[in-house]
Amino acid sequence: MKTNLSKDLTHCTIDFDAPGKQIGSFYIPLSVHDDAWGVIPVPIAVIANGEGPTVIFEGGNHGDEYEGPIALGEMIRDIDVEKVSGRIIVIPAINLPAVLAARRTSPVDDLNLNRIFPGNALGSATEQIAAFVNDVIFPLGDVFVDLHSGGTSLDILPSAVIEPGLTPAQHEANVKAASVFGAPIAVVIDNRGDPRTATASAAGHGMTTIGTEMAGSGTVSIEALAVCRRGIYNVLAHAGVVPEEMASPAPEPKLYTLSSTAHLICEDDGVLETLHPLGTEVKAGQLAGRVHFLGQPQRKPVDLHYRADGIVYGRRRPGRVRPGNCCLVVASSIEGART
Repeated sequence: MKTNLSKDLTHCTIDFDAPGKQIGSFYIPLSVHDDAWGVIPVPIAVIANGEGPTVIFEGGNHGDEYEGPIALGEMIRDIDVEKVSGRIIVIPAINLPAVLAARRTSPVDDLNLNRIFPGNALGSATEQIAAFVNDVIFPLGDVFVDLHSGGTSLDILPSAVIEPGLTPAQHEANVKAASVFGAPIAVVIDNRGDPRTATASAAGHGMTTIGTEMAGSGTVSIEALAVCRRGIYNVLAHAGVVPEEMASPAPEPKLYTLSSTAHLICEDDGVLETLHPLGTEVKAGQLAGRVHFLGQPQRKPVDLHYRADGIVYGRRRPGRVRPGNCCLVVASSIEGART
């Protein structure tokens, strides 16, 4: 008989099938020098009432991205269970060690949770978190929303992120869900084809799947947080889990995509000067910025040029750069498309 190791090895304090509002944790075993039988208590909530679909929300995948965890915590506290038709599963700070340390990667094992799905039930702590979500929680869902921001290293336009669907029908559902979220733009992002993200894993389970990028710079954006707060209820209403009057309809977003030439990568060690605010329309070949060499005043800066037409979607925030750093990201318009 096949067993689910993630379910067997990870204790969860809530019952996914019970009605009402439950707030608890799932415990990832963590045996370290000063705590032989310790755990990582990842917070989780389930709000269930009557019949209907299951919507799964995740925040804090990267620990330096704050709008999602804030908005999800508010929703857990404020939502009236009697208004729910179906089930909402919320993991507001899924990468808890990284959230508490304000880091993109976990201080426990230095892994990026969003690059190790579907995880490993017998792996390190971060791999076990991914495995529990993939093996136990994802099979319960119909819709998955992964709330990200730019984090410490990026300032990014508030946007809904369209996960490429595995079938035309799933892709169309993803585009629609991203459109109703209510962000000013929606961007198709496949993370360079990497299948190890939470959204790629959720799509593999057949769910309608979207993400977000809500500003960044390691701060809390007033504007992006407002978009996130509205978007949560817009998706719930779109799925039929809460009444339509709880949604805040917004205009159809402009659609963009990240092409193979979207990312401008640094080749030098120095200090980055960018030339254009987010949202600026730019052309391939146009001067994008310069890398300065502060310890070598006799050396001219190196010019950087955009590699794609579109709008400036993301900018690196730390001025210090080294070879391999992503300096700028350009999102290209999807001409007249809804797919």
